[in-house]
Amino acid sequence: MALKTEKIWLDGVLVHWEDAKVHVLSHALHYGTAYFEGIRCYELADGRSAVFRLEEHMRRLADSGKILGFPLPYSVEQLCQATKEVIRANKLKACYIRPLAFLGLGELGVYAPQNPVNVCIAVWPWGAYLGDDGIKNGIRAKVSSYTRHHVNVTMTKSKTSANYVNSVLAKAEVKKAGYDEAIMLDTEGYVSEASGENIFIVRGGKIKTTPLTSILPGITRESIITLARDKGYDVTEERFTRDELYIADEAFLTGTAAELTPVREVDDRQIGAGKRGPITEDMQTIFFDVIKGKAAEKYAKWLAYV
Repeated sequence: MALKTEKIWLDGVLVHWEDAKVHVLSHALHYGTAYFEGIRCYELADGRSAVFRLEEHMRRLADSGKILGFPLPYSVEQLCQATKEVIRANKLKACYIRPLAFLGLGELGVYAPQNPVNVCIAVWPWGAYLGDDGIKNGIRAKVSSYTRHHVNVTMTKSKTSANYVNSVLAKAEVKKAGYDEAIMLDTEGYVSEASGENIFIVRGGKIKTTPLTSILPGITRESIITLARDKGYDVTEERFTRDELYIADEAFLTGTAAELTPVREVDDRQIGAGKRGPITEDMQTIFFDVIKGKAAEKYAKWLAYV
């Protein structure tokens, strides 16, 4: 992954990549007071470029700021336009997009209500987060010893930078043990989500995913639920246990970075046939058709053309 591109949008202005700097005493660097999104732009089958569910992502960014108490200084519409502007400026047909809002330089106590909210949008080429082989053949996951956030400990519906230390610890733990991704349980022992993805299981032809309790409301997750139900699958949002995950016929992760990645093994237990299952493959085909602009017209509203 090469992060460097030509331009980054910073506080309303396109600046050179090298000039997108902040002060070392910025509040967010010390206390994690930042929130962000992960978005993808795809090159479509017809050669055009489009951002997948851009407005929904920017709305969630705005929601994160409201939840944390330091809202965005820009409108959702302004940030959507800025995203397209920075993609065009970098001459990219497909890319990953990272909007970030953070408390900047000012007071350095925990309470700093007067600090400015700075906003940047960066873009760069990025392939499959869990690898091309993972997309096709599935990944090996391990349940982490780190528990996912409780709703009274932090704001789980805000995509807050500080929350991701939890993910960093979980991911590092399982990677060092030889696995690809961490599965995290909630404080009551039910399956919550992965370090950066939502999780689905399939059993008896029915699809199940964790409800919006301890998890971040994933936009890819919501897209997959919609697509699966439109295809006629039975989809429920219901808590499930680790052993229910073990005996699933199929399992897969969803997220902007991971897209839709099968899970072939959890805690050294083979999931189903130990490879991408038929329903997982079907949902991948449907999803990738949508993001490439090859699906039914009803999903065209999910694509923001650059």
